[in-house]
Amino acid sequence: MIKVGVVGGTGYTGVELLRLLVVHPQVELTVITSRGEQGSAVAELFPSLRGYLDLEFTVPDENALSSCDIVFFATPNGIAMKQAVGLLDKGVKIIDLSADFRIKDDQLWSKWYGQSHACPELLNQAVYGLPEVNRDAIKAARLVANPGCYPTAVQLGFLPLVKKGLVDTSKLIADAKSGVSGAGRGASVGALLCEASESFKAYAVPGHRHLPEIKQGLEQASGSPVGLTFVPHLTPMIRGIHATLYATLTSAGEDLQALYTSFYQDESFVDVMPAGAHPETRSVKGSNVCRLAVHQPQGGDTLVVLSVIDNLVKGAAGQAVQNMNLMFGFPEAQGLDAPALMP
Repeated sequence: MIKVGVVGGTGYTGVELLRLLVVHPQVELTVITSRGEQGSAVAELFPSLRGYLDLEFTVPDENALSSCDIVFFATPNGIAMKQAVGLLDKGVKIIDLSADFRIKDDQLWSKWYGQSHACPELLNQAVYGLPEVNRDAIKAARLVANPGCYPTAVQLGFLPLVKKGLVDTSKLIADAKSGVSGAGRGASVGALLCEASESFKAYAVPGHRHLPEIKQGLEQASGSPVGLTFVPHLTPMIRGIHATLYATLTSAGEDLQALYTSFYQDESFVDVMPAGAHPETRSVKGSNVCRLAVHQPQGGDTLVVLSVIDNLVKGAAGQAVQNMNLMFGFPEAQGLDAPALMP
């Protein structure tokens, strides 16, 4: 049994993390922080947790958090990096669900996130928490940078191709759609029902913050520079990401279905669907699974990969619990092996 703290327990990612942690057999939740909700019962704000959790929100306090074996940061960008050093020095492990430690180049991080990095010396120590790529490093990590939701779906879709060198990595395209929960729980006009419902739009076409994270991962896999066009879209649904990925094949004759099946055959949370399948976001709702399907329209040289995840689970909280399991030697699927919700 490990003692767990959660910094930032009031957002969609935070409450999803709590939902998974309260039923984990190896976890004792001891600290849940929120400056705005200090002193109020967690189950009062989130009645879905009634009967599972009897804690109040507290302000973030290093002494209280230092009593934990691991602390999750489900906070806006720029928060975890200001508290990480003190906690790590006291032997606390950290999983950061924000972007503070995902990008190794602090100047590149500053360019995309609009602020100076508070502890660039930790960037090389942080392990990028995509288990399908960095499982062994995660097991030994003190600090894990949990991947973003779009980067999880896109990288898992492209990885078999770039690792095998089968596509032109200078012209990759990721056309991705996300549910409104990806924008967070804070009040904003764009997330209002009357604004988001019955509508569909692209955004951040000139450049999205997740672009350098995705490129970093694909370049590490391919061993060469990657040219990626990444266009995110907002869709009128609550949860889910659907990434339609395009790549140009550079060699013929490869059994692509067999490639994907073999590449992910030992992965509990990647499901390669049968040839010709079209995965739906509702098939992963509430689950930690990424479902993939690979297509080669008309037998041409353009490959289309379909990748779906729940942005709050495999794209955030579920992947964080998966990483925690690896860090403490628990079964990797512990607390995460429930099927998706239907409908």
